[in-house]
Amino acid sequence: MAKAAKTAIKKDPKLAAEAKNYTKVIKAVRSPKSGAYTFKEAMVHKDKVKDFLAAAEK
Repeated sequence: MAKAAKTAIKKDPKLAAEAKNYTKVIKAVRSPKSGAYTFKEAMVHKDKVKDFLAAAEK
């Protein structure tokens, strides 16, 4: 299935250009219950990275 997605992006230059605008963001968050770290990750538009990190702190 992943190969089909890559092929679709290569065939359509608009999709390839749009895909480059997204970033995978991983934020380590300490669990209040156990004190262990958990990770929140998301694919976020590059203009919204700071918003995601700020929201993850709350």
